[in-house]
Amino acid sequence: MLSQRFDLPSIVGELLAERGVDAEDVERYLSPKISELLSDPFQLADMDSAIERLKKAITTKEKIWVFGDYDVDGATSSAVLFRFFRDIGTKINFYIPDRLKEGYGPTVSAIDKIMSDGAEVMITVDCGTTAVEALAHAKKNGLDVIVLDHHVAESALPITTSLVNPNRVDDQSHYSYLAAVGVTFMTIVALNKELRDSGVYDNIGSREPDLFQYLDLVALGTVADVVPLKGLNRAFVQQGLKVLKMRHNIGLRELTEICGIVEEPNSYHLGFVLGPRINAGGRVGDALLGTKLLCTEEVSAARDIATRLDGYNKERQQIESSVLNEALQIASKKQTSSLILTVGEDWHPGVIGIVASRLKEHFGKPALVLAKKSTHESVGSGRSIPGIDLGSLVIKARQAGILSAGGGHAMAAGFTAENNKISELENFMDVHISELIEDNKIVPTTTVDGVLSLQAASNSLITDINKLGPFGSGNSEPRFGFESIRIGRSMVVGQKHVKCYLSGLDGSRLSAIAFNCVDTKLGENLLNHSNLPLHVIGRLKLNSWQGKTNPQLLIDDVAEAR
Repeated sequence: MLSQRFDLPSIVGELLAERGVDAEDVERYLSPKISELLSDPFQLADMDSAIERLKKAITTKEKIWVFGDYDVDGATSSAVLFRFFRDIGTKINFYIPDRLKEGYGPTVSAIDKIMSDGAEVMITVDCGTTAVEALAHAKKNGLDVIVLDHHVAESALPITTSLVNPNRVDDQSHYSYLAAVGVTFMTIVALNKELRDSGVYDNIGSREPDLFQYLDLVALGTVADVVPLKGLNRAFVQQGLKVLKMRHNIGLRELTEICGIVEEPNSYHLGFVLGPRINAGGRVGDALLGTKLLCTEEVSAARDIATRLDGYNKERQQIESSVLNEALQIASKKQTSSLILTVGEDWHPGVIGIVASRLKEHFGKPALVLAKKSTHESVGSGRSIPGIDLGSLVIKARQAGILSAGGGHAMAAGFTAENNKISELENFMDVHISELIEDNKIVPTTTVDGVLSLQAASNSLITDINKLGPFGSGNSEPRFGFESIRIGRSMVVGQKHVKCYLSGLDGSRLSAIAFNCVDTKLGENLLNHSNLPLHVIGRLKLNSWQGKTNPQLLIDDVAEAR
């Protein structure tokens, strides 16, 4: 057994085995090392030409601009580049497009603005792979473009100086699971090596920076973009959380304090506390704010930006709640067998991605949400389930003439559709998703990693389970079942959540909470349980409150015990 061979708690050994971790991979899984997993960044296609062009720009002091996406992956990628170049004494500027006015990715007008400043090199991060027209315009006007991206690519690529994307058809690096910020970090690793080996640092009078100081940003972008936490991504997040704990990044430190995070940060804080606030500026406020926060060295500026982002996040939550309620009503009356597609007249485009995620979780199906921005056109966002590569399907729909624009990756996509083609889009997606479900035998299921007694849910058990972290996409938190449990007391907290206390037959008790469930069947069962025994499934957490740490169950579902 793995637990005996590696002197691990039995529960950790069992969970490793369930995750398919072989004996030879246990140490790498539990303690992933970037030095071992990031062997050679030059494996990525076009990395060599990208580094040569950047080295020339640094040595000849050319004007460099970074064009970043407005989400967390884009903001962290932009900030990693900005901090690296600043630390070696090279000034760069960054441009983050307005989600509502400019849309996703580089455009001709944005490139004209950048070129009017005298830019000679532009680096796009988390975008650019499908920007054929805009990048052709850049090439025609003498602007060299380096694309750092991870979105699904087509065989025909835009004309660029370099296009570094592990999801290129011809890329053989096996890093297709990286977020854009991971690709960006690999780029500065390669650039740092070249600047050191070729003597550029000596020539420009600069010191070689410590690249590990940027890993808090890499971890944040990786978790927030919901890419699989495997291989190098696990190492990025595990090491990045250690850097975040030291709070060297002033912007992240101020945002952490405003959010009230007092415990040691984990992947939950990255994905559900910090990430949404970095995103909020791009969704309902100023798209530049997230990147500015992550780049600033001024405490007062960081505090001001963090406060504004927190306010925008509250505004985003209110808008999201309204749109979600309307979308749920539409979806409950009309849905195909394989996906959810909803359309709204006055829905805010900045929240449709989050609403699509909520619909996917609620119905267990891929979800597409469209917001009509005119009588002719709608913008859409989609979220998928494991086994359904939504980004590839969106590209197929665009190639078939159903969508005006679109792209993405396996779990998320964005697109533009003419209103008179929305029904055609729904039929197209239904057919292709149904085929994938049948071919891959995808069945919606709720699985558990084991059955426990309430008494077994201790601080020490949770500490042992956390050794398998960081948790997220591709490495889900272990879920446990508790049989014939009674609800001792339940109450609504924070308007949408239900807090309760679970009681076992042996008198043991466990605090529990179910989030965003008041208006759902789960919330109804918890609030109106009639003291009947229930089977409960959920994930165990350590909950720190008023100086004390106790186990808590995050409830995912309940069922009557029969």
